[in-house]
Amino acid sequence: MGITVNGLDELKKLAGSDLGTSEWIEVTQERINTFADATGDHQWIHVDPERAKEGPFGAPIAHGYLTLSLFIPLFTELLDVQGVTTKVNYGLNKVRFPSPVKVGSRIRLVGRLGEVMEVPGGVQIAVDGTIEIEGGAKPAAVLQSLSRFYL
Repeated sequence: MGITVNGLDELKKLAGSDLGTSEWIEVTQERINTFADATGDHQWIHVDPERAKEGPFGAPIAHGYLTLSLFIPLFTELLDVQGVTTKVNYGLNKVRFPSPVKVGSRIRLVGRLGEVMEVPGGVQIAVDGTIEIEGGAKPAAVLQSLSRFYL
């Protein structure tokens, strides 16, 4: 398990700290299909394994937004903020998808807590994240995520 802090004062002290690395998770065809069903994005490059074998990546790939959505479960392995009443995603400052995630690949998150700033009733944090692909030369995603924690 990652870092656990109790309250906003402890969270503020972590500004600028490395949060570590999550466990690997596998991106299965089932996960990709479920995401396609949830979003209505059934492009063949994601959901048609036979056709995708002949495509530019040689296999089906995860949707970029599926990869992005996995940030939250991966992030919760890195940082647990206790002593607050509400935790919300506030948005993203930037996101890039340097490399596709082929079906069967494993990914993990490397995180760093950047800025921690006060907002009415709580704090907002900026987390710099890199979602790595096991054995990959380039990451699947590079992003800065904003979250808010309220008392």
